[in-house]
Amino acid sequence: MSRRQRRPALVGLGVLSVLTGVVVFLFATEFFPHHSSNHDEGVYLQQAALLLDGQLWFHSPVPDAVRPWFFVQDGSRLYPKYSPVPAAVFALGVLVDVPRLSLALVAAANTALVGLVTTEAFDERTGLLAAGLFVASPLFLVQSALFLPYAPTTMFNLAFALAYLRACRGETRRSRRRYSALAGAAIGIAFFARPYTAVLFALPFMAHALVTIGVAWRRDSTDPQWFGVDRSVVERYTLIGTLGLVFVGVALLYNAVVTGSPLVFPYQRFAPMDGPGFGVRRILGYERNYTPELALRANRLVLQRLLGHWTAAAPLGTIAAGLGLAGLLERARNGVSLPEPGALTDIQIRSIVAGLLVTVPVGNLFFWGNLNILAALDDPSDGLIALVGPFYHFDLLLPLSMFGAAGLLWVGDSLRAFVERRSTARIANVVLALAVVLTLAVGGIAEQSAVSAPLEKSEPYTERYEQAYEPFEDRSFDRALVFVPTPYGDWLNHPFQSLRNDPAPGGNVVYAMDRDAESDFRTLEAYPNRTLYRYTYRGEWRPVFDEFSDPIDATLTPLAVERGDRQRITYRVGRVAGSETATVRLDGPHGAVQYGVERLAGDNLTVKWTVGKGRAEVVDDGLNRYSDQRAVGFENAADLTLTVTFTQAGGSTVTYRQEVAAAETDDGVAVIWPPENRVCRLVADCGNEGTYLPGADDYVAGVSLSQDIETVGRDSALAD
Repeated sequence: MSRRQRRPALVGLGVLSVLTGVVVFLFATEFFPHHSSNHDEGVYLQQAALLLDGQLWFHSPVPDAVRPWFFVQDGSRLYPKYSPVPAAVFALGVLVDVPRLSLALVAAANTALVGLVTTEAFDERTGLLAAGLFVASPLFLVQSALFLPYAPTTMFNLAFALAYLRACRGETRRSRRRYSALAGAAIGIAFFARPYTAVLFALPFMAHALVTIGVAWRRDSTDPQWFGVDRSVVERYTLIGTLGLVFVGVALLYNAVVTGSPLVFPYQRFAPMDGPGFGVRRILGYERNYTPELALRANRLVLQRLLGHWTAAAPLGTIAAGLGLAGLLERARNGVSLPEPGALTDIQIRSIVAGLLVTVPVGNLFFWGNLNILAALDDPSDGLIALVGPFYHFDLLLPLSMFGAAGLLWVGDSLRAFVERRSTARIANVVLALAVVLTLAVGGIAEQSAVSAPLEKSEPYTERYEQAYEPFEDRSFDRALVFVPTPYGDWLNHPFQSLRNDPAPGGNVVYAMDRDAESDFRTLEAYPNRTLYRYTYRGEWRPVFDEFSDPIDATLTPLAVERGDRQRITYRVGRVAGSETATVRLDGPHGAVQYGVERLAGDNLTVKWTVGKGRAEVVDDGLNRYSDQRAVGFENAADLTLTVTFTQAGGSTVTYRQEVAAAETDDGVAVIWPPENRVCRLVADCGNEGTYLPGADDYVAGVSLSQDIETVGRDSALAD
């Protein structure tokens, strides 16, 4: 086909690619405004900010208080467990303050590359249709809208594939060299991004390369030879191999700089038993004995979900790909010629790409991540796979799209030929048009169903974060320190991905984990002279796989550090309707003191208590102390808890819980004020779901709360 004849198809592919980038940008903005349930997105965005600041890690005087999700803590250093390549891609958008621009560019590039690789294997119309099927795959659409490494790594893999094919088919020695160098660089960068993924993708091409070298070595040739092989073949694979190894070397150098050993990747430093292989696999206390039998079962379910739900208009796209593969097998039965230097045939390209349907699934058997994206093996429609797809198999979209396009065109051409044999060309066109319309209608319904399923599952997640981030809307900080709750353990950005620190924590706002008193006071000491806040919420923060049914109420409370010889605290709580008795309890690290209320009079109960240097006690006027101990002691810093429990008729209880972080000072005591307050029924140890918010209308009748503090001795350090 002439260049003029090819131009419309290439223009069409270019237009489709640009439109795809726009669609992905809008899709990501609309459906994932607060990112997805895969909290690795925050890791890559944090890493992108580090790279733009010229850093591979950041230091903190309190690294355990500001450690982001999936970061390795090495002394005062904190560095991500992931390769910097995907983050470098995302940094392009972060640089211009439009992070999702990177997602759009990657999506557009992948679309164009799928079309061009398919064109090399078939023709322009097949390439354009393959790009369309690729874009129509829910897995592509969802993953391309997320700050995760799978789409960027595939971009480099596809660039390698296209460059490799053109290096083999180049018309001039110069073009073959150029594409060989590009192929080597692309697969080397892909290896740096995700080594195992790149190897699985490259294996069919490596197999072709070895066969080509073997054939070239055995054949008689009048062309110039090196080591008994045609010089063009030696040049091609030397360039590919050299440039590939250069970036492998860069990856190993990165390891040496970050982890101290070129052969230890950061993810291994984070979790040594998290890599490929069978046996005991472990990460963050979660452990499984990953057997071959378990691998086969899990991967079978993952592939079923991919082929039945995550391809274009599933399962129609999968069926079409099967028809396209059937055509390849039919050609293979008639014999496939061995590779010739500079004479790569279409059928050989198709065979190489079809090899991905073997290497990617087989290679993934050895990786237990495919087990972990399934919440339960007996329900493959649940878990992370239901929300963001079978992302470890993202590279399979190339062969599925390529052969899907070939299968659809074969069906269309066969139908047209069949009708033309039995009618006029005009009738054949009408029949074919009706078939296309029917196919589009059925495919559209299937596509809508496939795309809507993960979006419906993600909608409650997005709504939850709309509620969670409400206190931060239209708010700017000026040298602030914000304590953040840790519902999933001692991590930042898990689950609050958007509350990320600057590359060097110390900018206008520092986010730190709100943990125990000792940690919080160390954080205050590390970041002095800041406006203080505590971010908290009322409600239960369930794991990402649960349905978020109950809303949460989030709040951002200004704090102060009160310092003095002694702190006098007055705690007034409303008498719960129907209550007949009450108890008061003061807990510290060295015991507790409990009191009974001699009489309940009026609508409120007031409890006064004091905190001094290493000592806290209740002023027991009107209270009946149940032990000889009058006070609770503490050293350095401690959380002191005062609880007031009302017992209603029938035995039901309502507990007020006031938690004060206190620390000894040279001259007395410091407390963080106001303390955290919770109100809960039936239990005394309230979680975040019991966080007290004034004005809430779902408390038991009579519930109310107020508190005051009086500092004796020194001035207080108030927050602005």
